[in-house]
Amino acid sequence: MSFTSPKHLNNPHLQTILPLVFSTSKQEYIREELYFEDGDFTEIVWGNDPALNEYEDVCVLFHGLGGGIDSHYIQSMMNTLRNKGYLCVLMHFRGCGLKTNNSIRCYHAGETEDARFFIDRLKQRFPQARLHAVGYSLGANMLLKLLASYQETSPLHSAVAISAPLELESCAHHLSKGFAKIYQKYLLKSLKYDLLLKASCFDLESSLGLSAKRIKKIKSIYEFDDIYTAPVHGFKGAIDYYTKNSSKQFLKEIQTPTLMIHALDDPFMPSSILPTKEQLSPSIELEVSKHGGHVGFIQGSVFKPEFWLEKRVLEFL
Repeated sequence: MSFTSPKHLNNPHLQTILPLVFSTSKQEYIREELYFEDGDFTEIVWGNDPALNEYEDVCVLFHGLGGGIDSHYIQSMMNTLRNKGYLCVLMHFRGCGLKTNNSIRCYHAGETEDARFFIDRLKQRFPQARLHAVGYSLGANMLLKLLASYQETSPLHSAVAISAPLELESCAHHLSKGFAKIYQKYLLKSLKYDLLLKASCFDLESSLGLSAKRIKKIKSIYEFDDIYTAPVHGFKGAIDYYTKNSSKQFLKEIQTPTLMIHALDDPFMPSSILPTKEQLSPSIELEVSKHGGHVGFIQGSVFKPEFWLEKRVLEFL
């Protein structure tokens, strides 16, 4: 069931932006705080009541960079899963919920331990249920790296990775070129806002040399990662961080049934990041479409779009 775009929706920017315009309405969610062993916390959001039924299938969602429960793709997927009887839950990465987290650190594209911790808790809470996971963009890169670390011990029945930035350095540089700069500016606005908020709670200038003035001058995702994401998480710089956390190098080790969905015209990344058949494990099904944008994959018409992505994910699960 590969994606085919109607001719009038072949534009990658239209594919990327349309889902945002036609995002689902606000739904009722159940919010909880999840505390980690280091004393820090994040917020998880249930799409339906975890105590209401003995669910046969539980699906955890991982959002993209700067995303969360308000992201259109999360709300749409939650609504689809809930209507099909799944218990669905979003794990916000640290600092992405309603409140900033209690640590100078936040999250990054290869931070798998928090997700592993949460999935372990889900397995304990729902021991008879099949567990599934769906990751988007940065969350997809993290999920693929996590699956590789599990190998044959994975507690997940299946997984889907959508629009994953498989080579982080290539993707960061791509966002600084041409029309992609508009997406970078959009992402940076949110990232810098959150970092300024963190700077008001922690002395980032003493620990990382980051004053509010310096944060405001950040011009690219690469620069943001080089002066904050990398050092605060123990990496030497952006290149070290990208090299160690790009998921492409780990794909061969995945043993969980996994669907990877990608579009050649994804405006967030070059098509050169896609793996060869030899770089994939037998457990991975890679679907690459000519069009689809970034987490888009819209069919139908401009004014009455049809969301192919949710149907495909549900079919695979």
